[in-house]
Amino acid sequence: MAKQTSLITFTGRLGNMIGYRRNRKFYLRSMPAIVRQTTATRRAAQRFGIASKHACLVRKALIPALDIPCDGHHVNRMNQLLMKGRSNRVCNLTGYRFNECTGITQLIGVAPYMGTDGRLYIPAQTLPAVKGCDAVEITVIVTRISFAYQQIKAVRATKTILQAGVHFDGAVLPVDIEGKGTLIIAVQVRLMCEGRPVCNSKQVAADILAVYTPDTGTKPGTDQTAVVPAYSVNGVPAQVVIQYVPGPVLCRRE
Repeated sequence: MAKQTSLITFTGRLGNMIGYRRNRKFYLRSMPAIVRQTTATRRAAQRFGIASKHACLVRKALIPALDIPCDGHHVNRMNQLLMKGRSNRVCNLTGYRFNECTGITQLIGVAPYMGTDGRLYIPAQTLPAVKGCDAVEITVIVTRISFAYQQIKAVRATKTILQAGVHFDGAVLPVDIEGKGTLIIAVQVRLMCEGRPVCNSKQVAADILAVYTPDTGTKPGTDQTAVVPAYSVNGVPAQVVIQYVPGPVLCRRE
């Protein structure tokens, strides 16, 4: 394995050399002269290719809507999850952390959950007061992906800021979004200080909360009303910001 040190780096095949990127560094290796594959290795290669395509779509849909950096191994960890099992592997992403060292349950007392009615519930609670932080920002990201057509149909992000150490009455959010395909719901949590996010990997988190595939037979609620009692740092109710990314968006291999 050789490291690329020139100003111009590349990924992919160039003659009999292959360039690739790992952990933000570029490497180089030569193509094998002879490839011997058994039935099992061909099957494993096919599974890895499918998992890589699906993981690429999920990352391209969710990561642009996130406000936190992912850890250096998030690509490999997602690929490994999607290779497990024989069917409906996308559901393995439930509970996946974009920041491996911190989950949303470590930042808020009672984590959001999906109700039996298909809506997302943020339970009533008093958010923990952390030294150097005066607010908690919660972002719910919903995306609809068609893995059959390799398309991102739509993405929606809902943000709200809650004051730390103050009782929160709870919220109910609809998570249904237009389009056909798999519905993925992610939640991001960031601790804030005077309106700015804290730059510490232990105080930011983003997890995939739920995955609804077309064959699960479960459809999230379509109620378009949402009760979001959010509070800013100075006690003034904060606006819920909804961002739309129009689809379909075609995805290319990374």
